[in-house]
Parts: sequence; structure tokens; C-alpha cells
Amino acid sequence: MKTIAIYSIKGGVGKTATCVNLAHLAANSRKKVLLCDLDPQGSASFYYRIQPKAKYSSLKFIKGGKRIDKAIRGTDFPGLDLLPADLSYRNLDILLSGTAKSRTRLRRLLGDSQASYDCIFLDCPPNITLVSENIFHAADLILVPLIPTTLSILTYGKLHDFFVQNDLSLNKLHPFLSMVEPRKQMHRQSIREIMTGTNNLLRTYIPFSADVEKMGFYREPLTHRHPAAAASMAFKKLWSEIETTILKASPHGN
Repeated sequence: MKTIAIYSIKGGVGKTATCVNLAHLAANSRKKVLLCDLDPQGSASFYYRIQPKAKYSSLKFIKGGKRIDKAIRGTDFPGLDLLPADLSYRNLDILLSGTAKSRTRLRRLLGDSQASYDCIFLDCPPNITLVSENIFHAADLILVPLIPTTLSILTYGKLHDFFVQNDLSLNKLHPFLSMVEPRKQMHRQSIREIMTGTNNLLRTYIPFSADVEKMGFYREPLTHRHPAAAASMAFKKLWSEIETTILKASPHGN
């Protein structure tokens, strides 16, 4: 079982769209997949047309066990389940701080579901918080979308430094270019800088696309609704690269 986090300090970089589409593609490749929505905005849950059960909350998530199993919902796609989030997840940091071994609680919670799934995807909230630290410990692979701009490069540098300062494995971090517009000179310049100065950079990039923006209207993965769209093909290529060059070479628990 592999746990794959899609994470960025910065919002608005295509994080949730990537998570939603990669989870769909993983399920299409005959994997049993759980998408765990950790963002209080619940965007991944929205895209899959799923709401949390009325009595479910972040407190029950933190307590774990059968409470999580009962909250997991099936989606319209075979092999793909979702653990939805709601606004109560804004309190996760506070709840985690009151638990023993608070920085590794998420890893232990997900351990209860490991036997049931081949892949667990984490759609993560932005910023570096206690929730983020839990994600860093729980994930086998952390995909970091980078828009080719100076600010995006700067925020990735801060994430890299945080890993170094806290003795976290840099091998987990795999940035990739997102929302790329090759016609923009600034994007072309930033891409050159990222390609020469960024370790573990994935080769595949996701283009900026109005089709991705329309996912909120259709409430479906783009890779399902428009599988031949340019962005869908890019997501497929990205998932193939992850499968063939990272997951197969990376033992669980790194």
C-alpha cells in the first residue's frame, strides 16, 4: 500500500484537481483507492459529489478506528472510495495537538485502512501546520505542484528547507510543473530555473486548461468526462510516470 499526498504551501496551484484526477486514474488501473480529503474546504469531496455523514466530524476522524471506516463513502467509480471533509477539519491542528505523538497520529490512523487499499491519496490543505507535519510523516510520496512563477519557486524552497531542518526525507518530495502556459515568457524563464535547480522534478507537466476549471461545474474528474482533453492526457502521463519511475522503485515506509 502506498500513501500519496498532493501538497503545497501555496493555494491555487492545481493541487485538488491533480488529486481528484490521479485517484480516478489509479482506480482505473485496477487499484483499490481511498481518497482522503483533509482540506476543510472539502473540494475533493465536492468534485466527487459526496458529503460527510451528518454525525461525522474531525473529532471522530482523530479518534480513528471504526469511526473512520463508517465515514468512508463509495464514489460513482469502481474501486474508488472517499473519506470526505467538512469545515470541522479547520480544527484538526487543535485536536492533533491534544493527542499522544501528535506528529505521527495521521500515519497511525491511516494504518487502520492499509489492508483494504492499494493506494491512499491525501488532498492536503495549504500552509505548514501540525496537520502538514502529520502528512509528511504519513506519506510515502509527496507530489508538489509548482506554477512556474517566482513566488511558487520561493514557497517550494521554504518547504525544502523545512524538511532539512526537521530531518524529514527529501526523497519523498517530488515537485511537478502545474498550470503551465508556455506562451508566457515568465513561465518559460521560471521553467528553466526550476529544471536546473530542483531535485526529483517529474518530467510531466500539467498545462493550464479551462477544462480543469470546469470540473467544478460538472463535478467529475476531467479524466472521466473528457479523457481525450489535453489536460487529461497530461494527468495520464503524470500518473504513468509516478507508477513506473517512483512507486515501483520506492519501498513502503521511506
